[in-house]
Amino acid sequence: MDETRASRFSDDVDPALPWPEYPRPQLRRADWTNLNGAWDLAIAAIGDGQPASYDQTVLVPYPIGSTLSGIDHTLLPSETAWMRRSFDLDPAAVNGRVRLRFGGVDWDCTVWCNGVEVGRHRGAHDPWHVDITEALSDGGNQEIVLAIVDPSDEGPQPLGKQSLEPGFIWYPACAGVWQTVWLEEVPASCIESVSVTTDLARSEATVTIAVSGAATTVHLQAGVEDAAIAIGEGAVTDGLAVITLALPMLRLWSPTDPFLYDLHVTAGEDVVDSYFGAREVGVAIGTDGIRRLTLNGEPIFHLGLLDQGWWPDGLYTAPTDEALAFDIAAQKAMGLNTIRKHVKVEPARWYWHADRLGMLVWQDMPSTRVDRIAMGAVIAEGRELDGADWSLIAPANDPDGFRVELDAMLDALLPHPSIVMWVPFNEGWGQHETAATIAHVAAKDPSRLVNGPSGWVDGGEGDIRDHHVYGSESDFPGVDPTRAVVYGEYGGYTLSVEGHRIDTADFGYGAAADADELAARYVTLTETLIDLKGEGLAGAIYTQTTDVEGEINGLLTYDRAVQKIPNDILEPLHRRLIED
Repeated sequence: MDETRASRFSDDVDPALPWPEYPRPQLRRADWTNLNGAWDLAIAAIGDGQPASYDQTVLVPYPIGSTLSGIDHTLLPSETAWMRRSFDLDPAAVNGRVRLRFGGVDWDCTVWCNGVEVGRHRGAHDPWHVDITEALSDGGNQEIVLAIVDPSDEGPQPLGKQSLEPGFIWYPACAGVWQTVWLEEVPASCIESVSVTTDLARSEATVTIAVSGAATTVHLQAGVEDAAIAIGEGAVTDGLAVITLALPMLRLWSPTDPFLYDLHVTAGEDVVDSYFGAREVGVAIGTDGIRRLTLNGEPIFHLGLLDQGWWPDGLYTAPTDEALAFDIAAQKAMGLNTIRKHVKVEPARWYWHADRLGMLVWQDMPSTRVDRIAMGAVIAEGRELDGADWSLIAPANDPDGFRVELDAMLDALLPHPSIVMWVPFNEGWGQHETAATIAHVAAKDPSRLVNGPSGWVDGGEGDIRDHHVYGSESDFPGVDPTRAVVYGEYGGYTLSVEGHRIDTADFGYGAAADADELAARYVTLTETLIDLKGEGLAGAIYTQTTDVEGEINGLLTYDRAVQKIPNDILEPLHRRLIED
């Protein structure tokens, strides 16, 4: 382990089986096989075909280029990463179908099973699967081969902060498998997804179940600690069953009481376990005539951190599940109630941790590549992005591909009650067709708020007017007649902690000489927000959770070993802002 690239969780990784936990808490089946661990790897030029031999080993699920992967190489746009592993499975013992599932692969992945091509997927941020049943070998020993291509920031795809030339606010490119890979046997007719919306006034939960195959009826049981409190069933029509459950004595989900109901779902021979939280989010006009954010019909101030979700050792991937939960729990202990997940999507278990711990989540869509010089020129001239030549602003001009990956993210994350807001665009990074995109997201998921967009050029769309205000926090821009007003980014004060950083760069928005000065500046800034709350500020996201690469403006160091301001200062201060 490169000590400069270690985190406090690096030594907890089990190379024999990293990430042993079931990867999808929202749709759990009892029987599955984890394929994490050592895979054969070969890097070849695009077009060369499958190599005759594999000369390296990569540790899945850590992306190529990360220290934990064991591969000190950045996959170039001209290269293909070939990955291979074997497993034992007797097809005669299979009762149904065998699916090979991927939590996330960056970016373009083709799959072979025993030499037969079984599928291809493009998109780094959504889970997917291929059916390998027909390709299984009678011999029992099965071989999987992957061919992965990632153009990184030379391509048109959503990629967030990855760059082949990291620096400033951009991070190292990483590629390949970056979440758990597993096998799952499913019946020929199986449950594909479960999502829940709640009507608090009626004390009801409406469950939508997508079913493939010939199953005609779905049975549901909602419960608390294995005790059933509601039972229902419904017919499957065009692959969907929609069942409404009456929930007596409805217990609501919130950051102060993150209560989750168990959900047991049966369709034919298929059985899955899931869960849901009963909550409603919105924007409402308060007694002062100002629009405020609401949770379960009550006003709530959203206060949290900009959360990049990067790691020195795993880059895109946390070392362990404990590490994944650590960042959320640390912010909870600080007295915060919100996390803005910034231009990155996390594994499903991250959202489960947010659900069970009780954190409101603003979920960004990963952005595409941006020509920052062209973007700056447009903004300096005062022109709207939608009125400019988008091919100059965002050379990665692929609005159709962006929409496909956006919808995939929405579909995958829809069941999580912690997510209360979608953020399709951040600061014009690939911003395009703004009004149409925000309207599309709102129509696809009317149960959540849509931020439109976060920072920079705003056209009046969405539920939120979002300002980024580094250094000008006290100059409140005023209320909006139709939307709640938030600071989607602010603060960003820097403090270097020697021995806990990996880069000599010192990027941030105002340096503190020591921990005492950082704490004092942070307290003063938060007290300013307390005053602005009375003027109409409805939420605020401080930059940021941790230091990342050359950025040293986190409340935690990159290795998660040092918290720069103690909780006995942060927690009561944050509680004042949220509750006052």
